[in-house]
Amino acid sequence: MKKLLAVVALALLCTFTGCAKKQSNTFTVGFDAEFPPYGFKDEKTGEYTGFDLELAEEVAKRNGWTLVKKPINWDSKDMELNSGSIDCIWNGFTINGRENEYEWTEAYVDNSQVVMVKKDSPVKTLADLAGKVVAAQTDTPVLKALQEGGDKADLGKTFKKIVISSNYVSAMMELESGAVDAVAVDIGVAKAKIADTGDKFAILDENIMSEQYGIGFKKGNTALRDKVQSTLKGMVADGAAVEISKKYFDGKDVLIIKP
Repeated sequence: MKKLLAVVALALLCTFTGCAKKQSNTFTVGFDAEFPPYGFKDEKTGEYTGFDLELAEEVAKRNGWTLVKKPINWDSKDMELNSGSIDCIWNGFTINGRENEYEWTEAYVDNSQVVMVKKDSPVKTLADLAGKVVAAQTDTPVLKALQEGGDKADLGKTFKKIVISSNYVSAMMELESGAVDAVAVDIGVAKAKIADTGDKFAILDENIMSEQYGIGFKKGNTALRDKVQSTLKGMVADGAAVEISKKYFDGKDVLIIKP
């Protein structure tokens, strides 16, 4: 009976501390499958890939884990994480404004929130957005900033309407169809879209706000957070992470995390 109780106690301890990771030997990453270049489905191969997912693949490989890429509904990310169906949220995930909600790695990418318009749009500055319809993805810092205030606290108040899109792809479709005048989005995503579509779209020179990306783990799961962070730092030190960055960002090293 004592041995049984000890096993049960150990299992409960692992549930809260993250040592279950060593037993399952899997590393399940939750991500938005429509958020290039960080996470998306490759049309040629049909496989999920992207900057963050390739970093996660290398982290898993170095730890002897089997990587499980799990696309999630962004609105359900907390439920997925807290239920244990994913080990972390790794997909252009903004730390700012969420500092106390997760166990975060150090920030690994600086990011800006920008406004994307059609190339021939009369909107050239943020001031030109007055009276316009602007789309933003649900549950994102830029949406919160536009609704509640941020670096440019009164900007959202000048809009005719803010359209909340379920994902970035839907927002871009609304822009392309003319249903909205602009989309507020991460600069990396905006640049990836322009790279794919040529000169159909443009990015305004002024940013809405700046932020940083991190990898978010369930509160209390510092053991797994520390292991992933340590591995990522090692990848930066030996150049593997830098090579992945260059693949997705036109030969540029966007990583800010230090070895």
